[in-house]
Amino acid sequence: MTSVQAPPSRVPFYLSLLVAFHIAIVIASNYLVQLPITLFGFHSTWGAFSFPFIFLATDLTVRLIGKSPARQVIARAMLPALVVSYAVGVLFHDGRFNGFAALGEFNGFMFRIAFASFAAYVLGQLLDIQVFDRIRQRTRAWWLAPAAAAVFGQALDTVAFFGIAFWRSTDPFMAAHWGEIAVVDYVIKLVVSLLFFVPAYGVALAALARTLRAGQPVPTTA
Repeated sequence: MTSVQAPPSRVPFYLSLLVAFHIAIVIASNYLVQLPITLFGFHSTWGAFSFPFIFLATDLTVRLIGKSPARQVIARAMLPALVVSYAVGVLFHDGRFNGFAALGEFNGFMFRIAFASFAAYVLGQLLDIQVFDRIRQRTRAWWLAPAAAAVFGQALDTVAFFGIAFWRSTDPFMAAHWGEIAVVDYVIKLVVSLLFFVPAYGVALAALARTLRAGQPVPTTA
């Protein structure tokens, strides 16, 4: 696929937009991970369907503005995501609004989930960036880099999140089933990524290439 590179003047705008997007997805995923579902007899959570959006955005960031700016997105998003994720988790614990008074008392269970999300986000995204950037420089197959990055990045993200958040958790259900949920969660995220987000990456990349080419000045001859 044709190489895509954003104009330097637009990089700050893209960075700000991506930071906001990453924070929003982390917050949504931390809420949705509290809502269990059963698929084909296996336990999982709704968070498995939302978090792959971040990997799509990260891969496009690396392709569009490079590996270093993509890391800047992670650095700028991680602390705000941790703070806001904790607040949203406390306010909507167990899927219902608990009132703003709930913020007045420290909730160790929700802080553990928020911290687990923070650690998993940083580790998974940094691995995703590294794998994606290395593979995209060695192959012309546009789909291979995002697919490989999803396999490795989401594996580390899933293990880190569920291990930190729910190993010996005070939630009896999650403490008993977190290993099973983690495996099912990873499989769901991987299937969603490979079947939907990798093709979406290709569509978005092609659209961005057309947009950026259209915005370039037409060379003139003397």
